[in-house]
Amino acid sequence: MTNDSFEYERFFEMSPDLLCIAGYDGYFKKINHAVAETLGYSKSELYARPINDFVYHEDQRVTSDARNEIIKSKPLLNFENRYVHKSGEIIWLSWTSQPFDDQKLVFAIAKDITHKKRIESERNSLLEKTSRLNEKLKQISFTTSHDLRSPVNNLLSILDLLDKTKIKDSESLELIDLLEFGLGNLKTTLNTYVDHLKESHSTNAKKESVSISKTINGVSQSIKSLIHTSKAEIDTDLSEFDEISFNKTYFESIILNFLTNSIKYSKPGIPPKIKIQSAIKDGKKQLIIEDNGQGFDAKDLEHKIFGIGDKIHENPDSKGIGLYLVYSHVMNMRGKIEVKSKIHQGTRFTITF
Repeated sequence: MTNDSFEYERFFEMSPDLLCIAGYDGYFKKINHAVAETLGYSKSELYARPINDFVYHEDQRVTSDARNEIIKSKPLLNFENRYVHKSGEIIWLSWTSQPFDDQKLVFAIAKDITHKKRIESERNSLLEKTSRLNEKLKQISFTTSHDLRSPVNNLLSILDLLDKTKIKDSESLELIDLLEFGLGNLKTTLNTYVDHLKESHSTNAKKESVSISKTINGVSQSIKSLIHTSKAEIDTDLSEFDEISFNKTYFESIILNFLTNSIKYSKPGIPPKIKIQSAIKDGKKQLIIEDNGQGFDAKDLEHKIFGIGDKIHENPDSKGIGLYLVYSHVMNMRGKIEVKSKIHQGTRFTITF
């Protein structure tokens, strides 16, 4: 054996990829150690039987068809099929093959992509589960929004029957007006959600021009009594920009969840202060929402912040849904959301559009 032949042989045997030479008759003629190691057979066992015997039965036909194309002098690139390890395990291989018609041989190289395929399968399974969960959540939202309209309409009808001219106490009249206003907003919100759910059932959520200030004002009016009772202060600085391209219903939901969370998780005895600011960073629009509330350890709770059903604070009103909805809305609009928070030092959310 010449020195060159020795070097080629050593290269052939030491390659981590599967190298083989196959005949047009469908048998291996020469294989390296990686082929035997990957499939679990000895070289003599692999030489003794047709290649297709080692191919997973569901892929044997497509593999034969691909081999017939090679015999017609057509190179094969990135062809994936499954082989069966001697132990019975399924092995995924990705092949690149080049025919040499004058010698009736095929020179081929393969990579073991079993790990990649396993990850893809796990990802697809997770996506399928997430899709089913989203459908269930959509159905729950649809049912809840639809069915709540009846009792709301009933309460509004009762208020219409109330003769406010007979009520002399100004404080009572103010409370009734607040109740009427709140129920009216709730009815409008529920109707909007139902319409939006009908639309999103068949199409993707649509983007439109949304005014941040008008949205904040509208949401603030809908929770006016909550803001008043908690003595919350809402400070806005939208000097950088006030218009965004977003889904209107999604954005209203985001602002509602941020405001109510800041009030719900404020420090005992300290009125909540909420600052909403627009900014531009690296040419991208950002909305920053920060408060002076209880805060939390963002690093320790990183995996729970936006999870469905995961609660950061033990609060009887907390259901672990609000931040999940915020995250979903931002992701659906191809945005990004980040959070910084420390215990007793408030929380800062940054949405990049």
